[in-house]
Parts: sequence; C-alpha cells; structure tokens
Amino acid sequence: MIKQNYMKREAMELLTQYQNELIGLLILFLSLYLVVLLKRNKKKQEREKELEKVDEKLTKKENIQETQEIKSNKEISQEQQEQIEEIILEGAEEGDFGVDEALIKEVDTPTHTTKKAYKKRDVPSHQKIIKDDFKEFQGTRILIAEDNIINQKVIQGLLAESGIEIVMADDGIETLEILQHDNNFSLILMDAHMPRLDGFETTKKIRMNPEYNHIPVIALSGDTAANDIRKMQEAGMVEHLEKPLKMDALYDVLYAYTNIQNHDMPNTSLDTEEGLYICGGDENFYKEILQEFLSNYTNSAQELTKLIHNNQLQEADKLLLDIIGVAANIGATKLTQIAQKLKSVIYNKENDIDSLLQTYTTELTTLVHTITTYLQDK
Repeated sequence: MIKQNYMKREAMELLTQYQNELIGLLILFLSLYLVVLLKRNKKKQEREKELEKVDEKLTKKENIQETQEIKSNKEISQEQQEQIEEIILEGAEEGDFGVDEALIKEVDTPTHTTKKAYKKRDVPSHQKIIKDDFKEFQGTRILIAEDNIINQKVIQGLLAESGIEIVMADDGIETLEILQHDNNFSLILMDAHMPRLDGFETTKKIRMNPEYNHIPVIALSGDTAANDIRKMQEAGMVEHLEKPLKMDALYDVLYAYTNIQNHDMPNTSLDTEEGLYICGGDENFYKEILQEFLSNYTNSAQELTKLIHNNQLQEADKLLLDIIGVAANIGATKLTQIAQKLKSVIYNKENDIDSLLQTYTTELTTLVHTITTYLQDK
C-alpha cells in the first residue's frame, strides 16, 4: 500500500513536471512568434517610410514640372497642342509582346507623360549572336534593375568586354534614386519581381516623369503568360526579355532601341572642340592633358568624399579648385559646373552635400569613359 502511494505520488510529480515543461515550451514559442511579428512589422514600416520618401521626392519634382507645363501650354497655339503625342504603349508600335489585341484593355496614360524621345528600328536578320557582337554598342549606358546576384553576374559577364557601361540597381527604390542623380541612360532592363518596390510600380513612376521619356524600359521576367505580359505593357515596359536571358534576344533589343540614340545624342560630358580650341588646335597636346586628367583625377570622387566626411574642408576646397581648372581646359563643362557648385557649399552643412557628391561621381564616371573612348579611337 505504501509502495502504491509512493508510485502514485511519483507519477503525479512526473506529470506535473511534464506539464510545467510543456507550458514553458508554449511560452517560448509564443515569445518567438511575437518577436517575428514585431520584426515583420518593423520591416514593413521601414519599407513604407522608404516608399514615402521616394514618393515625396518624385511628387515635389512632378509638381514643379506640372506648373512649368501649365505655364508653357498657355503660350502654345491650338495647332501645336494638337500635334503633341501622348505615349500609348501599343504592341505593334513599341515591340511585339505576343499579346492578342482582344486581350489588351484601354489603359489610362500617366498624367505627366509627353512625347517619347526614343525610336525603335527594325532588326535585320542575322546569324547566331556571340559575345563579340555586343561591341557594336560600345559607349551605350544601361541601367539594370535586378535583385538576383547570379542574374547580375550573368549579364555583367555577357557584356564585360563590349564597352557597354552597366549601372546595377538591386531593387526599384534604388533604381529611382539613381535616376534622380543620373538619367543619361539609353535603356533600362527591369526585373518584374523585386523586393521593396517591384518592376511594375517602378516603371509606372518612371513613365510619369517627363525627364525619363528618352529611356525605354525593357522587362526582365520568366513570366510569359498573356496576362503577365499585358501587365508589363500596361506598366510602361515596351519589350519583354525572357529569363534565362538569351544573347540573340538581348542583341535585338539593344539594336532596336540604343543605336539610333547613340548616334543622335550629343556628348554632353566632353566638348572636344572646345578642348582643342583651348589647346590651340594641337591634338597631341590635348591628348596629353586628357591623359593627365585620367591619371590625376579618376579617383577624385572618392578623395573628395573622404576629405569632406573627415571635415578636411580646406584640402577638399583646394582639390576642387584644381579640378575646376583642369576640367574647364579639357572641355568638361558639366563636371566643371558640378565641381563649382560643390566648392560653393562644402562649408555650409545645411546643403545636401552627399547628393552633390553622388552627382559628381556619376558625371566623373561618364567623363572618364568618354575620355578613354576618345583616346582609343584616336
């Protein structure tokens, strides 16, 4: 009897112990679940704040542009107004998406669109494309929005020796931030599905800004269903490149949308005629100065950023003075203006110096590439 009571008591204690452990595990699980929920909510709030910042910047710019457009429209005649074309992304005009016309709904055009500043030309028949064929597009600048690191490396590897300049963005928000400081691109390759801001919403925002009307947006996606492609088209994407990317398809898109632009667009980074005039028409002397600029100032963006962030403002001021003088002598008017503006504000902390530094970095990159190409061609 005593033994039975002992065993019962022992069983009760064991059961109580299991119950306590079970309650402890349940509390732990609930705690972890709450932590996960809090992190998700925090990430969601951060994403919403980032989107609000981007929208706020774009709205400010659009409001200014809208005011200017309204003012300008008052001055043009009725006949001129009737000649203004809105961008209507029709498959037959902007590139065949393989979508039946009956499936395409009428789409409202964005409020701020104006006449598109790019053209598409027919691609002639050609043999199988190889990597060397992309050298035909040397000097073209492409903005690629792609969040997958492997896909990024594939594209970079494919175009590595072509002379095409690639600027890579990891998502839609980064794409819009890049365009705010630099819109000198011949083409945007846009992944449809990205974190923070996907390709559809990013393209809609791009198409609503007249400053980007010269840049066609090409979809990058594995989605090939009619509804998916229609969604891309309605967002403002003019072509669709299927993943995995095929060399022939990429070549055709580059040929159709970039070559005409490259020949028609003036070089705003380097005025070689101005530079040669300053050098007395001596081309050899001009090339020597260009080479010295590459040797001494290719890394000037990093140097300026370091000096300004370390509060070495006198050294930064001196470096900018040197850059202004040399850039003006070689005909780099745009970089000269940016450097002058940066020099005028480095002592005033209220100015957005980081934004100016980014603008300087972007223009310097373009200028270095332009100078290198000029020296190679000569």
